[in-house]
Amino acid sequence: MTMMSEPKASRLLLAVLLVGAAAAAGGHDDAVARRTMEEFAGFPASDGGEGPSTAFRVDSEGLQRQIDELASFSDSPAPSVTRVLYSDKDVQARRYIKGIMNQLGLAVREDAVGNIFGSWEGSEAGLGAVGTGSHVDAIPFSGKYDGVLGVLGALEAISLLKRSGFQPKRSLEVIMFTSEEPTRFGISCLGSRLMAGIEELAQSLRKVVDNQNVSFLDAAESAGYKMDPKDLQSVFLKKDSYSAFIELHIEQGPILEKEGIPIGIVTAIAAPASTTVEFEGNGGHAGAVLMPARNDAGLAAAELALAVEKHVLESGSIDTVGTVGILQLHPGAINSIPSKSHLEIDVRDIDEKRRNDVIEKIRRSATEISKNRGVVLSEFKIVNQDPPALSDQSVVEAMEFAAKQLNLEYKKMISRAYHDSLFMARVSPMGMIFIPCYKGYSHKPEEYASPEDMTNGVKVLALTMAKLSLE
Repeated sequence: MTMMSEPKASRLLLAVLLVGAAAAAGGHDDAVARRTMEEFAGFPASDGGEGPSTAFRVDSEGLQRQIDELASFSDSPAPSVTRVLYSDKDVQARRYIKGIMNQLGLAVREDAVGNIFGSWEGSEAGLGAVGTGSHVDAIPFSGKYDGVLGVLGALEAISLLKRSGFQPKRSLEVIMFTSEEPTRFGISCLGSRLMAGIEELAQSLRKVVDNQNVSFLDAAESAGYKMDPKDLQSVFLKKDSYSAFIELHIEQGPILEKEGIPIGIVTAIAAPASTTVEFEGNGGHAGAVLMPARNDAGLAAAELALAVEKHVLESGSIDTVGTVGILQLHPGAINSIPSKSHLEIDVRDIDEKRRNDVIEKIRRSATEISKNRGVVLSEFKIVNQDPPALSDQSVVEAMEFAAKQLNLEYKKMISRAYHDSLFMARVSPMGMIFIPCYKGYSHKPEEYASPEDMTNGVKVLALTMAKLSLE
């Protein structure tokens, strides 16, 4: 009897899995699907009923149970979730994720800042791995699916492939990124930024503190990640660490649900930039200082907030968005004229130049407002100004291939939200899979994704990883 080589066996197994998955999706011609899979595999798929396609079922109940259990690690009451970097609840969540990785037989490791990796070694482990994953930290009073689906859903995709008997050629690796949200230290995608080798971040983390004056290094140590500052560079990834990276995520917008489309394939992630602005004026009693004599830092901030909206709309593009997410006044009393104001502005666009032009217009408006109102523009600081990221065509094609074989309609779209994939794109070919988010709610307790939509996303992710693993 002639023995089949392991790569060919894995390709045949993937062919059988995809045929079974397509048939299970309904409304797909089995003969056409089988011919497609035979072409992909390079030899006929068996009709003997011995293939594992019947095992290609997502444990949607188990996945939802894990999402609910993870949501219980929260510093705010249900249904909201609050899980801030290196807090006790964050540490509990990390322990929970590592426990699932261990149950799946993955090799688990952590880097200096707590990025967690669960690896399923492939037959050719020396090749660049196929990575997937997201984050589990949560901003105050948010929902339980943002990021979490990309971690627990990825682990279910691995479990699905394992249950089906698939054997990867390239290793498959699930990553739980540290601190995608900027809640504690004002730095979004902290873990993936470091993995992308951003030296400026490694330097700033040596001295940054939170609003309680706790340093990043001390906070990390309290969570079990004691490090020397030079250990931060050890987080940097080599360019060939991953052959591809795919992130599963809720859309965080209303488009997929509104159009009734189950899968979004992300072609690009918008370029985000954050700016802090501060005005200083003359305070005084709200009743005693007459209007012509005032230098109101609060009104300067309000005028600039409206200018942000004006300049964004003037761009003429639906892809340009701007938000004044924080506006703080000092001393913050109803009967006191604000002597200081602080704004934090978020501007995003798929076009980096157009976004930067908006920021420059905001800067000019801030200068003009300060002169007209007799206040001092004491700070205009661009905190970050990241470039956009394009999904790699090979990863997009693999995601499309998987969606088609599952007979799932999909829409190519851009992501206007930040994701760890934005920085993974600097070290790896990248792609993202979106599923609908109920009414576009995200970062709110009402955040919701249906079991059916999560099942579709997990299947597309699993088949995409399997295909890329064999290339």
